[in-house]
Amino acid sequence: MKTFLTIMGLIVVIGLIILVKVLQINTLIHTKAVVPPEPVSTIQVAQGTWQRSLTSVGSVSAVQGVTVPAELDGKIVEIDFEAGSMVKAGDVLIRQDTSAEQAQLRSAEATAELAHVNLERTRELLAKATVSQAQFDADVATYKQAMAAADNIRAVIAKKTVKAPFSGQLGIRLVNLGQSLKAGDAIVSLESLGKLFVDFYLPQEEVRSVKPGLKVSVDGDAVEGPAIEATITAVNPEVDTSTRNVRVQATVDNAAARLRPGMYVDVAVELPITDKVLTIPATAVLFAPFGDTVYVVDEKTGEDGAKQLTVRQQIVRLGARRGDFVVVTSGLKAGDTVVTSGVFRLRPGGTVMINNSIAPNAQLSPKPTNS
Repeated sequence: MKTFLTIMGLIVVIGLIILVKVLQINTLIHTKAVVPPEPVSTIQVAQGTWQRSLTSVGSVSAVQGVTVPAELDGKIVEIDFEAGSMVKAGDVLIRQDTSAEQAQLRSAEATAELAHVNLERTRELLAKATVSQAQFDADVATYKQAMAAADNIRAVIAKKTVKAPFSGQLGIRLVNLGQSLKAGDAIVSLESLGKLFVDFYLPQEEVRSVKPGLKVSVDGDAVEGPAIEATITAVNPEVDTSTRNVRVQATVDNAAARLRPGMYVDVAVELPITDKVLTIPATAVLFAPFGDTVYVVDEKTGEDGAKQLTVRQQIVRLGARRGDFVVVTSGLKAGDTVVTSGVFRLRPGGTVMINNSIAPNAQLSPKPTNS
């Protein structure tokens, strides 16, 4: 009897526990969960104007740049420059051994002097009709030949003194004292850095919009500070048959020495045309294979009559991108409010709370700082 009562008591207790749990689960099922609104930042889509531009990648080259060579064979006896220094046109770079030429010059000058003395004597005799005109003409020719021979040796001596052909900055020295050079051997590179060329290519269909005088913005990872302004100075009349692109050349003032020959840069040609565009920050876009979307904020009235902000997912078509902004060609209209941060946490129909203090700082021309 005692065992029976114990079993019945356990059954009653278990039944009560099951009943309580069933009531709790039933209450949860019929209770609507309240999801707190997600904090997001937003921006209102507005129509603006963008100046149309053409972008490309360019290469910087010197307006004047050369590797200074030796013009004649000879041994270096003097080096008159420091690597990396600035020089002016006509500054001596190196001197080659001219001892043999100097001896030849003295001999040639003596021959020329003798020819001159003979010519003057013949001139006096010709005035007295003592010699013929033919003899006088022969002495004139001999004198001129002797002078030319001396001038030729002087030219050889001058060529063995290598000078800077223009003002600029020297590169690394490629020769040493006592080294024997052959004609054409490189001595040092020389670059004029005051003005530089920026060469780049544009598609053939854009050539009609590009002409000398248009402004070009030059920028890049290696360019410190803001973009540099250049001016188009030449457009190649020939189209490259392999790429169907046209070479364009711009000239940039490099007085601040922010560019160096050989650098590659990002180039943007500013066309005298403006387009009306709708733009949004790129952070507002969810990029996906099936299509790009944004979340648009709408104001709705809840069941309790209170106003609440909800979001709907909108497919958009995008156009050009500039800096942190992207052009929307379809899917949005001016005045729409789109979410710019927190889009990955949202779902269609969800409620949001606007907090623009967390908005990203979107810029048309961002310039990250190097840490």
